[in-house]
Amino acid sequence: MTVLAIDIGGSKFSAATVEPSGAITAKLEMPVGPDPTATLKDIVARIVVPGLISEEGLTGVGIGSAGPLDAVRGTVSPVNISVWRDFPLVKTVAQLLPGVPVHLAGDGQLMALGEWWRGRFSAGALLGIVVSSGIGGGLVFEGQPHLGPTGNAGHIGHIRAGEGWEACRCGAVGCVETIASGPSMVRWALANGWQQAVEPTFWAGRPVDTRALAADAKRGVAVAVEAFDRAAGALATAILTTAALFDVDNVVVGGGVAAAGTTLLTPLRRAVADQAGLGFLRRLKVEPTSLGRDAGLLGAAALALGRA
Repeated sequence: MTVLAIDIGGSKFSAATVEPSGAITAKLEMPVGPDPTATLKDIVARIVVPGLISEEGLTGVGIGSAGPLDAVRGTVSPVNISVWRDFPLVKTVAQLLPGVPVHLAGDGQLMALGEWWRGRFSAGALLGIVVSSGIGGGLVFEGQPHLGPTGNAGHIGHIRAGEGWEACRCGAVGCVETIASGPSMVRWALANGWQQAVEPTFWAGRPVDTRALAADAKRGVAVAVEAFDRAAGALATAILTTAALFDVDNVVVGGGVAAAGTTLLTPLRRAVADQAGLGFLRRLKVEPTSLGRDAGLLGAAALALGRA
């Protein structure tokens, strides 16, 4: 009953073999190269080999991908992977693993499902948010992910945030992603005078990234703190919009930017509290993922195992 879980992000691909118990028996992660299709084929070839697991030992594949996607056709068009437009992801993986069923859903949906299955959230309605190079989201109701007819339900990164009015790569204007994604935060901070701190023991030789911005925000550098506050405000708008529609009990936040911990969570909780009006919105709990980077992989495994 071993399944292969694949997590397709804008900057990295991850894969793992997972048992029905939720035990991860092997895991790989690779940065997305200039040819993401080659990266996909490479990571599958590296994990589905004798010594990890043979192709014959797989009973299914679950894939969580950044969107948008078309779950019916099995295609994806991730905003942050420009060369993949209507890319036949399911067909490509099926050709790599003939005879193995392949299932597809959004990365935010499967992060939420992973938390439901193996994390600490297992009652009511759960909203999962992936804050990384993009902003993904997904809803789980009593253990069942809400996918929608095309598989795109929960795409909160493209809710209009109402500030900045910056054009988004999706074609709209003012999306949450243009304010709260890692690259957007760094771009805004640089435009407003932020300079990466010189810390040779940790940052020397590394490009400016969200980790450096988070480190400065933690130290109290004003422009870095404001970048996280702006992101928190936009995310709070998306969270409360979704909660008002679906009466969500809990919100779980994961992704690379969420690794900043309280640097993001503290202003986010404050922004949610400040913006919430109705009583049922004020009861919302916002927590970090309890599964870290494994949440999306475990959700993909749950999809392949038929637990969704």
